[in-house]
Amino acid sequence: MRFVPLAVADALAVYGLVALGGQRSWWMFALLLAGTAAVNVVYLSKRAVPAKYLAPGVVLLLVYQVYVVLYTGYAAFTNYGDGHNATKSDAVAAILAASEVKAGPSRPIRVAEKDGELGFQAGPGWRALPYAEIVARQAEIVELRVPVAGGVLKTADGVTAALYRPALVHDAAADTVTDASGTVYRDDGRGSFRAADGRALSPGWKVFVGPENFTSVLTDTEIRGPFLGVLVWTFAFAALSVALSFGFGLVLALVLDGYRVYRSLLIFPYAFPAFMAALLWQGLLNTDHGFFNEVLLGGAPVPWLSDPWLAKLSVLVVNVWIGFPYMFLICTGALQAVPRQLAEAAQVDGAGPWRVLASVRLPLLLASTAPALVAAFAFNFNNFNVIYMLTGGGPRDAGAPVDVGSTDLLISLVYKLAFGGTSRNYGLACAVSILIFAVIAAMSLAGFRRARRLEAAA
Repeated sequence: MRFVPLAVADALAVYGLVALGGQRSWWMFALLLAGTAAVNVVYLSKRAVPAKYLAPGVVLLLVYQVYVVLYTGYAAFTNYGDGHNATKSDAVAAILAASEVKAGPSRPIRVAEKDGELGFQAGPGWRALPYAEIVARQAEIVELRVPVAGGVLKTADGVTAALYRPALVHDAAADTVTDASGTVYRDDGRGSFRAADGRALSPGWKVFVGPENFTSVLTDTEIRGPFLGVLVWTFAFAALSVALSFGFGLVLALVLDGYRVYRSLLIFPYAFPAFMAALLWQGLLNTDHGFFNEVLLGGAPVPWLSDPWLAKLSVLVVNVWIGFPYMFLICTGALQAVPRQLAEAAQVDGAGPWRVLASVRLPLLLASTAPALVAAFAFNFNNFNVIYMLTGGGPRDAGAPVDVGSTDLLISLVYKLAFGGTSRNYGLACAVSILIFAVIAAMSLAGFRRARRLEAAA
């Protein structure tokens, strides 16, 4: 029974190896094979007891962290994105297939199958498909291309087929593509076949572009302006969120010291999932039917989420509402950890309540909460949930050449670059992700150094 999980893992690994072999992804094939062999050695050995407990965590770390980080770093130096997803050979095949034009009349055909492969002739060993099966497999049949002399046979209905020839000719020796007018498209070295007049064939292919994605963020006029605007707002949003939620939580921790019932009620916003809270607030702030406008403001059409500045204010208020209970808990625990003897000694020396708070309790509080504040800043710097659920990054900046909104953070901008709109640029999104990591790492390093100085001073 103890070998059943290992057998299941091996079965999945074999399936993965077959799939990777079929795609000719040999380096992934080698990694999976080596990893599977290592896991089997560990769990079949009677000596490697510690490794048996470490292996699952190490495997998950390699798959979900190390691989993701390495692939992100690799993609950041490529032109990976819409129109540049595959290899050059795949791109050539797609270009020629897309250029095919009808070169003969339609003729009746019979769609048949042999050993799982579809064709148009029902010869020995072939099974003609009944009409019901043709209908069920219509999408697969429409994609079928049968090579014949002078071109390929294709069908649009599964009943008749016609001869098609590509309007483009690929010269593998010269690495060029020529159209019917004689225009020659050459490899431009950037993942596309391009003519002398600048026209390019689609799709292209994935190539290494070096630091181009990083430099384009600061040099490309279509990206630089929106990026800098989003960068400034991201810093402001993170800093204000931490400062306001910490200040609000500290005040409540001081005011409600000893009031257990009220302190318990303040935990509710923190216990509520953040994404659900953002969706709830989206309804409350709705311009036409929201509780704030309809009930509190007597039907006034205040555009909380559609005006650029009101949208910024709204996401900031909602984020503070979600985050202040955490700061309240942190401050409550930190204040209770401050020795009362210190405050009493300061009072004996003549210090008033404000002086005790400012000179005794607050410095000790900051020394113990500084790491939490640094972590909160890093979290809010990448606070995708609140922005995406509340405003979706909007309202959109109509004057920006890229899809960016007034409340977009860097992380939501990365999401839009990679998955939003009609032109996905995975390479650029990965480059911006690396820049985000660099900024957060620098800010966190500075914050932790400051925290150590506070601890030393305390």
